[in-house]
Amino acid sequence: MEATREVARIIRERANVVAFTGAGISVEAGIPAFRGGQGLWEKYDPMEYAQIDAFLRHPEKVWTMLREMADVVFRAKPSPAHNALGAMERAGLLNAVITQNVDGLHQMGGNSNVIEYHGNHRRLKCLTCSRTSVFTEEAAKVRPYPTCEKCGTPLKPDAVFFGEPIPVQAILRANHEVKSCKIMMIIGTSGVVYPAADIPFTAASEGATVVEINVSPTPFTSSITNHFLDGSASTIMPGIMDELGLKRD
Repeated sequence: MEATREVARIIRERANVVAFTGAGISVEAGIPAFRGGQGLWEKYDPMEYAQIDAFLRHPEKVWTMLREMADVVFRAKPSPAHNALGAMERAGLLNAVITQNVDGLHQMGGNSNVIEYHGNHRRLKCLTCSRTSVFTEEAAKVRPYPTCEKCGTPLKPDAVFFGEPIPVQAILRANHEVKSCKIMMIIGTSGVVYPAADIPFTAASEGATVVEINVSPTPFTSSITNHFLDGSASTIMPGIMDELGLKRD
């Protein structure tokens, strides 16, 4: 495929890649997008189940949704696209992954510099003392909800709920990577969730070449994308790896 070959050539020449990923890359790993026919928001009103005030008022209600989400996350495995990004990092071509996903699959796929813009569902956090712990399947079974061992406060996944700020460290780390990258790879995101969607625009304004891999055009496509590869990331990314001469796991 000519487009794949051209993108691989650019990566070889410029390196210094930062990937910006969204729900699409994890759909291929078995995690449905929140929106759409099988999304959680079709079953649960996000303002009732994913808003921080709702959690503070009725944690037992919100935990009915969180258990279902945890079951999906715990069963998911990295997709070929996750593994490809891990291989690119090991080869010294990829500097960082900035992800909107909360599933931890990039780390499982081999990436070490992962900036989790919306947090991580595989951790639990106490809103009183900020203590964090690993979110285990055993913790998900606790009724009506798991609590902090130190202060007894209901624990919530360390993912950003509606009404919560983006973690400051994630913003600072993302800004640093974006302003120094040579290539911004947009993978599996609709580009409609802000402030995260500003990230590729910042990279483009700093002179980065923008490569977009999506199953349909997005607001990025007609404005900043230099190379659009139409299709699933789990099909396209292994093809780029082959062109780069990288070994598939």
